[in-house]
Amino acid sequence: MADAYLYDHVRTPRGRGRSDGALAQITPVQLAAQTLIALRQRNGLDTAQIDDVILGCVAPIGEQGANIARLAAIVADYAEQVPGQQINRFCASALEAVNLAAAVVSSGQAQAVVAGGVESMSRTPMGGDGGPWYADPQTNWKSYYTPQGIGADLIATLDAYRREDIDAFAVESQRRAAHAWAAGYFDGSVIPVRDVIGEVVLARDEHLRAGTTVADLARLKAAFTAMGESGYDALALQRYPQVERIEHVHTGGNSSGIVDGASAVLVGSRAYGERNGLRPRGRILGFQSIGSEPTIMLTGPAPCSAKLLQRLGLGFDDIDLFEVNEAFASVVMRFMRETGVGHDRINVNGGSIALGHPLGATGAMLVGTALDELERRGGRRALITLCAAAGMATATVIERL
Repeated sequence: MADAYLYDHVRTPRGRGRSDGALAQITPVQLAAQTLIALRQRNGLDTAQIDDVILGCVAPIGEQGANIARLAAIVADYAEQVPGQQINRFCASALEAVNLAAAVVSSGQAQAVVAGGVESMSRTPMGGDGGPWYADPQTNWKSYYTPQGIGADLIATLDAYRREDIDAFAVESQRRAAHAWAAGYFDGSVIPVRDVIGEVVLARDEHLRAGTTVADLARLKAAFTAMGESGYDALALQRYPQVERIEHVHTGGNSSGIVDGASAVLVGSRAYGERNGLRPRGRILGFQSIGSEPTIMLTGPAPCSAKLLQRLGLGFDDIDLFEVNEAFASVVMRFMRETGVGHDRINVNGGSIALGHPLGATGAMLVGTALDELERRGGRRALITLCAAAGMATATVIERL
């Protein structure tokens, strides 16, 4: 197997995922196309040499349906012969897109692939694609389905995380993200999003709340109490009878933000880079996806990462930086508890609590964030991992060159 190299990456800023968000006027296909255009322009790409465009999208319906990857490539004026495919592993979709790109390049079935993701949560509501998980009683019963927020609160209850602990984690995410923006750490990868007349509508992450304090977050009400009282707590407790009751501690301030955004990563072989005068910035060492307990559905990142590292002959101490998606504060806190990895190596530039989580795009964004930070620090390896709905997780290890 040959190596799959990371040549470049871009992302849009994250816009608030609501009707008055800065990116709500931008269609999903335009969001995705603008990242493809930026990648082409930055690297002088001959797009006829791109073998595929692979984009994650978690709600592939309406404006995001009909294989948005192929349509974005057309809108971005990529060569006509470039195909596209949309994939869905829920929140890990964009990371899985990068992994799939690496797989086909490593196996020699492709020389260059653009991988990433897109999600316009202001225009296509989360869960709008439906499915048997929500609607079919037999499927629902088999999986002990509960909404993710109940699972996050159940993790906090099982691990005895207090509301103060959860809020303190969220405040640190805000502080780190604000510092990263102020220090210019994102300047090389975030592209401004433009409207139809070319005017910039957003150049910085819109969800960020610099200066947020624990006292600010303490004033927010728990977001999932009523949902739990409607019957979901009782269902979760059937799966976890050792728990007397679920303590609801997550709020909109210590959970990932609902946002719009898109991402794109150029993955290619060494021969492709040499032929086009491109210097690889990193390489993908390996990747892994697993299933995890579907009621909580958020506990997969640690065992997935452990399985991947074991296969690569590495340990957690061999990784300089970790990007663990901040779906909820308790998810990352559980990862730290299970792995022993300190917060000083995890999400050093903040995470989805501060910046937002555009579901189908986040994984590739985290790959880029990790690669940039490895270069800035002179580190060697980073691990990127996300939990995913229905009890799954994906992890990837990259190495800086």
